[in-house]
Amino acid sequence: MTSPPTRSLEVDFFRGIVLLIIAVDHISGSVLSRFTLHQYAFCDSAEVFVFLGGYASAAAYTALATRRSDSAARRRFFRRSWEIYRAYLLTATLMLVGGALLMLLRIDSPMLPYTAWPALLAHPFSLLFDVALWRQQPYLSSVLPMYSLFALAVPVAVPLAERRPVVAIFGSLLVWLAATPLANALPPSYAQAWSFNPFAWQLMFMTGVLSRVQPISDGFHAGRTARVLTCLAVALALTFAFAKLFLETQPPPGYMKQNLATLRIVSFGAVAWIIARAVYAGWIGKLARRLPGIVTVGQQGLVCFIAGAAVSLVLDSALRAMGVENLGRYPSHWLAGLVADAIAVGFLLWLARFWAERKAARVCRAKGQRRAVIDRRPVPVHAGSQRDR
Repeated sequence: MTSPPTRSLEVDFFRGIVLLIIAVDHISGSVLSRFTLHQYAFCDSAEVFVFLGGYASAAAYTALATRRSDSAARRRFFRRSWEIYRAYLLTATLMLVGGALLMLLRIDSPMLPYTAWPALLAHPFSLLFDVALWRQQPYLSSVLPMYSLFALAVPVAVPLAERRPVVAIFGSLLVWLAATPLANALPPSYAQAWSFNPFAWQLMFMTGVLSRVQPISDGFHAGRTARVLTCLAVALALTFAFAKLFLETQPPPGYMKQNLATLRIVSFGAVAWIIARAVYAGWIGKLARRLPGIVTVGQQGLVCFIAGAAVSLVLDSALRAMGVENLGRYPSHWLAGLVADAIAVGFLLWLARFWAERKAARVCRAKGQRRAVIDRRPVPVHAGSQRDR
């Protein structure tokens, strides 16, 4: 199928929301994090982010392949993988600097070991080498190595999903089933260094790819089966919300998220279908047009992710230094949490707008320079014109 060259407003809107949620979810005293997805479902913003990444990657690849060529699309995603790797190095550096500040200011934060700063002090050169090779992935930078690998896989995954969708989905399921033993093939000598096992999470990415290149038809959406699925999805979502709010006594173990447990997939699937129905009804598009700032955050995803990681670490450390590790019953703690949320959200909204304007200005300058070069070229005089004179 051919793909329109324009971006999806709804996808950019959801990516913007997810980036804002990722920032506030990593602030210990956040008020907004009390109302985000992980409080009511057995999945969180990570599933949404990876799914949307697959969807957006498929849209970009097919659009570029249609407009130019398959080789141009492949080269673009090879460059994209390199861009994500550089973003990972920058994020890891920011986390190391954050760890240094935590120690310098003597802030007792449980996040300190995850910044890898103590390991850097003990073995500076080996730690930097391990970070470069993904053997150590400091706090909040661990999702980017997985994304870098996914960008490399896009030139294979998208054509396969277009031509043989059944092979693509069942192949992805087989890799997911074998994800735990396959993790031993990852660069680190211990798989625990990867907070996101890419062999497991590729299933979520491939689902996003398939959703883009093999979309659900309008006829299916209008049929009885879709209505039955909607009722089932709502029932599942309410059941999971009840379990999270009233039955769960402690957080699920980390390996369930690391290896994308079945429960997380089912929970995400229920939420995703409900949202898909809202998109089909046009509700999300109307909301996105009223909140263009969030759409801009989604369009500037990589820079907003890096900035969100840095600002969440700073705000989390500041709240811990103030003794606001959890909201409790004190109004001052709630106020401090709201202020931290406002700073995080406001900063990302401002940064996204600034970065978008900066990119637009750079594009305009480049077009102006090309136009000036064309205008300075000598106009050829044809022989017939000389004879006429």
